[in-house]
Amino acid sequence: MLFRMGPHPTQRAAMPPPSVFRISRDTPAYYLTSLGHERLPVFQSDTIKQIVCNALDEARSSGGILIFAYVIMPDHSHLITDSTRSSSDVLRFMNGITAKRVLDYLKANNFDSSLAKLRLQERERKHKYSLFEHHPNVFDVNNETTLMQKVNYIHLNPVRAGLVEHPDDYLYSSARQWHRRALGIEPLITDHKCIRWRSAA
Repeated sequence: MLFRMGPHPTQRAAMPPPSVFRISRDTPAYYLTSLGHERLPVFQSDTIKQIVCNALDEARSSGGILIFAYVIMPDHSHLITDSTRSSSDVLRFMNGITAKRVLDYLKANNFDSSLAKLRLQERERKHKYSLFEHHPNVFDVNNETTLMQKVNYIHLNPVRAGLVEHPDDYLYSSARQWHRRALGIEPLITDHKCIRWRSAA
């Protein structure tokens, strides 16, 4: 069963994303890799993975961002988005909202041992929590060939990690949607159908 959360009361009004995306040097896609703090398996449980998916959906709506492909692994995530916003803005929306929602869940459910591993000491008796490493990897993708290489790399992540035998078998990934085998309820619906392929022009 998928873990669903309602919209957060402070969520900003949705900023509509573009309805069509054509990749080029002037309008690249972003390939984003975000590592869990100290490569800890912070996204190990399905509950946390679904919270992450809900947070990404919230960030997409708030920021007017298109999400073309994704995978949530136990200790990191990959996303491919459009470039309507700067890469720093996309990361601020995606990682900022995700961190807030996951940390709120851990605090509300008294996961003290998990929180202790994410704690950063700022000053004496002062601390904060960090869900992600502070230097995420961002790569501009400016042609369709590279885009498909990155999409395939993302979808094969769970296979390479030995978690499943086929990409479509991993729940928290966009593989099924790209392969036209989507479930009735997907953890996160992607915007890959907004891509205008040159061969289809």
